[in-house]
Formats: sequence, structure tokens, C-alpha cells
Amino acid sequence: GGEVIKKSVWQFGQKRGRGIAQRARINGQENTVENYIPNYDMGRSELFVMKDNYTPNELEQTFTGCPLGQQWADDNMHEYGILYCQVIDNSIAYGYNNKFDVIHDQYLLREGQCHFRFQMKEKGIDPLYD
Repeated sequence: GGEVIKKSVWQFGQKRGRGIAQRARINGQENTVENYIPNYDMGRSELFVMKDNYTPNELEQTFTGCPLGQQWADDNMHEYGILYCQVIDNSIAYGYNNKFDVIHDQYLLREGQCHFRFQMKEKGIDPLYD
């Protein structure tokens, strides 16, 4: 069942990423690291507590507050939240630019914070699911 959830999240995320890429194109921007968040398809409320750090070809983000993670925790649905989180950001980034890779090495539901490194690679990466 977990793999079915991940594949479904992958398809959903890729579609969102393609929309972000289209928004960037409409705004006359390339699909770079720096243009990802400004063209993102979802506003970030004050319920998201995060820090962004940009370096060449990389965006590092640390979230210490996330309403999605909090809801999964409140509902004792950690397992399903982790399945979603293991795939969603990778799939959105891949849909945005197939050279955009995501390292998600900490999860709010396990370590108490989410930590991401969004990295633009030289060549296209292999999709997690197809």
C-alpha cells in the first residue's frame, strides 16, 4: 500500500511542478533554483516556520513548523505523513526542472524538523517513479 501512495503522490507532485515551471515561463523566468519559490503554487502561511538559505545552484530549507506535519501528528498518522513527505518535494522539483534534485534528510515527524537541500544538477536525474 505504501508504494501506491508514493506513486500517487509522485504523479500529483509532478503536475504541480509543471505548473510552477509554466508560471516561471509566463513571468519570463528560467526554471532555476532562485526562481522556484517565487513561482511556487502554494502560499506559505505563518503556520509554516522555516529558514531559507540560497547558495549557487542550491536552496537549503529548514522547517521547524509545518501545519501538514502537525495535523498528521495530531491524528496519529505519522506513517502516512512520512510516505507523503518522502516523495512530494522531490516530485514537485522534478516536474519544475528534471535537473532539480532534493535531499530531504530530516523529517518533522521523526526528527522534529524538516531539512531540505534543493540542488540543480548538471544533467537530468532519474525520476523516483514513472
